[in-house]
Amino acid sequence: MPLKRRTSRAASRGNLPDSIAHGQGKVKKGCKKMSEVINVEELFASKVFTRATMRERLPKNVYKEVLRVMDKGGELSPAAADVVAKAMKDWAVENGATHYTHWFQPLTGITAEKHDSFVSHPDESGKMIMDFSGKELIKGEPDASSFPSGGLRATFEARGYTAWDITSPAFLKEDATGVILCIPTAFCSYKGEALDKKTPLLRSMEVVSEQALRIVKLFGNSEAGKVVASVGPEQEYFLVDREKYLKRPDLIFTGRTLFGAPAPKGQEMEDHYFGTIRERVGAYMKDLNIELWKLGVTAKTQHNEVAPAQHELATIYEMANTAVDHNQLVMETMKKVAGRHGLTCLLHEKPFAGVNGSGKHNNWSLTTDNGVNLLDPGDTPNENIQFLLVLACIIKAVDMHADLLRQSASDVGNDHRLGANEAPPAIISIFLGEQLEDVVKQLVETGEAAHLLEGGKLETGVSTLPDFAKDATDRNRTSPFAFTGNKFEFRMVGSSDSIASPNTILNAIVAEAFCEAADVLEKAEDFDIAVHDLIKEYLTEHQRIIFNGNGYSEEWVAEAERRGLPNIKSMIEAVGTLTTDKSVTLFEKFGIFTKAELESRAEVLYETYAKTINIEALTMIDMASKQIIPAVVKYTKSLADTVIAVREAGADASAQTEILQAVSEKLSAMKAALKKLEEVEDKAGTIGNAKEQAFYYKDEVKAAMDALRAPADEAEMLVDKKVWPLPTYGDLIFEV
Repeated sequence: MPLKRRTSRAASRGNLPDSIAHGQGKVKKGCKKMSEVINVEELFASKVFTRATMRERLPKNVYKEVLRVMDKGGELSPAAADVVAKAMKDWAVENGATHYTHWFQPLTGITAEKHDSFVSHPDESGKMIMDFSGKELIKGEPDASSFPSGGLRATFEARGYTAWDITSPAFLKEDATGVILCIPTAFCSYKGEALDKKTPLLRSMEVVSEQALRIVKLFGNSEAGKVVASVGPEQEYFLVDREKYLKRPDLIFTGRTLFGAPAPKGQEMEDHYFGTIRERVGAYMKDLNIELWKLGVTAKTQHNEVAPAQHELATIYEMANTAVDHNQLVMETMKKVAGRHGLTCLLHEKPFAGVNGSGKHNNWSLTTDNGVNLLDPGDTPNENIQFLLVLACIIKAVDMHADLLRQSASDVGNDHRLGANEAPPAIISIFLGEQLEDVVKQLVETGEAAHLLEGGKLETGVSTLPDFAKDATDRNRTSPFAFTGNKFEFRMVGSSDSIASPNTILNAIVAEAFCEAADVLEKAEDFDIAVHDLIKEYLTEHQRIIFNGNGYSEEWVAEAERRGLPNIKSMIEAVGTLTTDKSVTLFEKFGIFTKAELESRAEVLYETYAKTINIEALTMIDMASKQIIPAVVKYTKSLADTVIAVREAGADASAQTEILQAVSEKLSAMKAALKKLEEVEDKAGTIGNAKEQAFYYKDEVKAAMDALRAPADEAEMLVDKKVWPLPTYGDLIFEV
């Protein structure tokens, strides 16, 4: 009996009162308590060592020194570092902290922390002294050999360093271990190689700032001191009942369902997106917001997403490295808060087959420190020469390095989304919208953009509703890299991913384009003519990357091939882009990655892919052998007994026999597929080369996994629900 698959659609303050500290608001006297009243202004950043807190607690000269280092770079003097450390410790202890940690982001994609208490040697009288020095604040020494390094660190080479990122504020994290002072840090090896995601990001931010400044100064902005890469991520996630989750080994070990037939209802009614938020989910969202606001995370927007049990939380734009840190906190807090509500938060890109997966749209822009958004086209973008040059540079950068940008959004889970008619295709293209596309067309064809498409007015046709201005450009949810008013939205990033890598790549490739443009313009005898010619040149040479149509269509795949655009369909096919001569030249030129660091990351990615599929395969083998096949065997016996009993009663047993035959066929198919999976899984373990092993897992093991899943899911549709050993899709995504 063939399964009918569903089609998914495109998709500082010091101590606070206990009531506030625990997210409980104040209730006005004389009013009946209907719900908690939350004072967000008082709550916000109450667990963060903000600039306001530093201003209150630091001597004026030390505070100024801190600001100088934050804004202009450099190092704190040892004396100033000691003062900051004491103030930070005192603030943390006043808020209940007993330990501190250097909070960093290794190549695992998650955060890491080692807790040290503030306890020091007792004084002569035996009284405990709480101590925290500037040296302890600035530098830590975790074991570098225990984290992925891609060969940069051997097992016996254990020393690594964490270095305080002064631009990202320290914060307090409260859980079962108590209150911990978390100090955001970078992580590097004994020899100085970056072993984390933050260090390259910080390097790229400095590089894009330096090169963008050259551009803005050419246009007369002499007041700008730096250009900041700003990021606002949109985090998608699923919520499932925790008791049901704990009955699914695949969800526990891999984050996604390796087996599961579709529920009778999916998302085809389009009734979940922006729908009324269920009580249980709403209570979760409320607590999640409170926890995030305490941590200084600007949780802004929340809503139901397309798929049942799927939701989204978006934050406000902020400096890229802070946005990365905050997004890691968002993901961590989502999981922690879910447990309080008897829920589990799933961040896997495709936890359920047949319904929309989860992504993380990465909204990116560049803004000067005197408030100029370089991606703001203004009212007349055709006349905004600075904007047109910046746009042309970005178009060039994306076209030149589409493969790198694609790689930055690659992970094992995202392979289930990209190109799967629900997320941006695996082919990189840029959506500009009708208005800007027309401007580009004019510049390419005539060298001049003489006119501008206007949006006009949208009439509602209802007397009590206002007419409103219509945008000149629609939106395109099928585009992986779309211009949306004053920013670019990179829509390919996976929901579980750190956003550090995509933004590192974005900053790097755009910095290169800015650098090449500035090299030309700074030498030009006539700037106006030179900038005009450069814009036309870049747009003409790189217009192939612009596509405003349906990115999900097969026609676009063919058209992209005709244009010569790369179509990189899987994570491990994308890994090699990191180590091409072009990539190495780019990253070494600007000091973002060394060749060794790039090679190490490629090695880590190959290993990660192989290990992930290996865990999935072993989980499937275990579930099929110990749960699914025994359940089906048991059911076939009951069917066989029924057939015998009916026949002995002299009745027609053809219907029962037909069902027995169908179930038996699925059982046989499962046994054969299980044997094949065990064989290829065993062989995969014997392959020593990381790249070769990763491709074997992709081509052979993954195919064997799909072959085992098919008859198992079909059997689920035939077997009595009381006998089936796992919570179904219906149980998981509709019973929250």
